[in-house]
Amino acid sequence: MTIRIRTKVTQPLEKVINGFDETLFKELSPPFPKVRVKQFDGSKEGDIVSIELDFLVAKQAWISRISESHSSQKEFYFIDEGVKLPFPLKYWHHKHLITDQGNERVITDEVTYKSMNLIIDLLLYPLLQVQFIYRKPIYKRIFG
Repeated sequence: MTIRIRTKVTQPLEKVINGFDETLFKELSPPFPKVRVKQFDGSKEGDIVSIELDFLVAKQAWISRISESHSSQKEFYFIDEGVKLPFPLKYWHHKHLITDQGNERVITDEVTYKSMNLIIDLLLYPLLQVQFIYRKPIYKRIFG
């Protein structure tokens, strides 16, 4: 399943790129489940991001590795791929894309995921979609 959410912002491309740091990562974390950052290396190829999700009744680890990153005068992206995922996820590929489109920049979160089966994929879709829609006002507040 794939979720794609786009957000338009006004700050220069370089400022938006530099804003993708641990502080932003923490800001983007939803209220539930509670997220504790254990390791945040950054958004370059080979970097690791490790978090602990607290679901009140259980805690689960999530470790992603940045598998690819690219920067040019018109766009920047990096891809995080799940190494250790919380139940019931089996596959996670998240492309963070920032493109320069004249007077605005567009931040695109493109997530492809798989769980144990299609039924669970479909049940997860609205929950994950809300998690990424939650980011839109945060991006707009931070990046104008």
